[in-house]
Amino acid sequence: MKIGITTFVTDEGISGPKLGVALEDRGFESLFLPEHSHIPASRKSPAPGGGELPREYYRALDPFVTLGAVAAVTERLILGTGVTLLIQRDVIHTAKQVATLDRISHGRFVFGVGIGWNREEMADHGTDPRTRSALLDEQLEAIRKIWTEDLAEYHGRFIDFDPMYAWPKPVQQPHPPIFIGGGESAAERAIRHGVGWIPTAVADPAAIPAQLAQLDGHDLPVTIAFAAADPALLDSYAEAGVQRLILSVPTLPEQETLHALDEITKAADRYLT
Repeated sequence: MKIGITTFVTDEGISGPKLGVALEDRGFESLFLPEHSHIPASRKSPAPGGGELPREYYRALDPFVTLGAVAAVTERLILGTGVTLLIQRDVIHTAKQVATLDRISHGRFVFGVGIGWNREEMADHGTDPRTRSALLDEQLEAIRKIWTEDLAEYHGRFIDFDPMYAWPKPVQQPHPPIFIGGGESAAERAIRHGVGWIPTAVADPAAIPAQLAQLDGHDLPVTIAFAAADPALLDSYAEAGVQRLILSVPTLPEQETLHALDEITKAADRYLT
């Protein structure tokens, strides 16, 4: 099982490039960055887990620009989005961004996508929260056409474009790995599209079999996100056949982040390369 890290890279914490180098030096396999374009001041949508929305949600850097900077100073580190809020994005621009990042990283990109939870954020982008699931399905179909076809064309209810030329194409063939983030509905979508799944880690190892059973026996790649650096939890996920576990690191200044990574390294040492 591979071990990655997820964190909010902001203007107040460690920089993306310094974080990337620190992860590669310590043997971590990957870095996954979340995305929020903005946080509406209304705050009508409740924060994940309840309570006040943490400060880093307001200050997150753009994941694609940040990962591009990380790609320039690393050689092996897998670079992922965890997750891109695709329903808030233009699918043609995003297809180019992903392909470009896959090119400049020499095929190290993993495309994690999700629907998101902040309905006001979606609405500011012109996305109707009531149809966001159907929109994501079409976007996933359309973006794969752009990546894999020299003359791409798509006609759906929400995404509609006539034949187009769009380069660059990704280095990875047929395209970078796609993972759908979320719970049961995300697992169902991953099954429909034949891609990977990113659920949130459970706290109790005994709950892992029931969590993975949501894939209904389909042999799809699984990346577990937002896990605590608990050796018992790591071992249980590894025994269950999970390919990648992403551990959470709080957004902290550089030296505090490096110290946190050293502590995580001790807990996950036998899984690091």
